[in-house]
Amino acid sequence: MIFEFKKKIYGYECDIYGHMNNANYLMMLEAARSDALTEMDMPIAMLMKMNIQLFVLRYELDYIKALELEDTVTVKSWFYEMNRLKGFWKQEVFDSAGDLCFVANFTVVHASEGKAKRLSPKVFEHLLRFLETE
Repeated sequence: MIFEFKKKIYGYECDIYGHMNNANYLMMLEAARSDALTEMDMPIAMLMKMNIQLFVLRYELDYIKALELEDTVTVKSWFYEMNRLKGFWKQEVFDSAGDLCFVANFTVVHASEGKAKRLSPKVFEHLLRFLETE
């Protein structure tokens, strides 16, 4: 399943050229991923109560086109592969004209108490319902 998150780009997020500063992309991606987890009925607060952590192991980022000041962008998020220890996610960012501006591929490690740990079969099966194949 592909989840959508909309966000307006504000001045405090931009560099002197009116483009979103690269440091702010990761915060936007995290917000979109958190919303996706909420839509999956697995919000971060619930995961914390279940002693489940999701740690980003690796990011691959492609900046294609600048995100401009005051544009409203759409972040599409999904995971395309998952096992009980890791999840492989993709996020794409589109400007208000519908142009692809940014792509992130990343790996998430499932953990508990700061150490890698396999998800329980119940949680794993729940999340698999949302798996999106590319």
